[in-house]
Amino acid sequence: MKFNVKINSAATIEEIENYWQNEDYKNLLGLFDFPDANTIKPENLKEMLFMAISDFEPNEAAKIFLTYKLSERLNEGQIDQMSNDMLLDKICEEYPEIDLHFDLFNINQLLFKAYNGKFPNAKATMVKFSSEDTDKLEGELTKEIILKSLNRGLSDSNIIKRLFSEQMSTNLHFDEAEDIIWTLDKEEGNNFTFITSEYWINKDEIIASEFEGEFLLADTSAE
Repeated sequence: MKFNVKINSAATIEEIENYWQNEDYKNLLGLFDFPDANTIKPENLKEMLFMAISDFEPNEAAKIFLTYKLSERLNEGQIDQMSNDMLLDKICEEYPEIDLHFDLFNINQLLFKAYNGKFPNAKATMVKFSSEDTDKLEGELTKEIILKSLNRGLSDSNIIKRLFSEQMSTNLHFDEAEDIIWTLDKEEGNNFTFITSEYWINKDEIIASEFEGEFLLADTSAE
């Protein structure tokens, strides 16, 4: 199927709003030995967390964050290793399990700000686009459809096109799309916003503001 895609904006961001909730800040304050977190005003929670974090070594703080968010996915040894590696590399881009990249990005960026740049500064890309033709879809606009439709609007140097060339241009399943695109929101009308890692799509790799998107989805009727 083909439909017209119009890129309304593409911006580099360093933080994803609302990933960290007040309840997270309270829980983390407890883990950083800060008493009476429930008595702190909501607007002061993040600032107090940064104060609590400052009493810990960067790798110790990273270990607490990783354990808090990812202890069900990573074992203690993996967390120990990652807590040290995060100080040197953008683990949220390099870790082989890409379904962890979203959480790792948000952990990294909170630590980056708390320690004034001791951690690498990872970035994300927010893309706003529209397409009147999405009304033609039989189902909802999925992350897989979006990535396949962007194929003609991305430069050939883009890593998605290089790593997943067949998935982007044929009817092969593109399961990784669910983890490459972190968030997808439908706005008013036929306007949409998605966020992904700058590693996957740099705003400068979007080489056309309007183009004909085409996607081929796998035939699941025989499965």
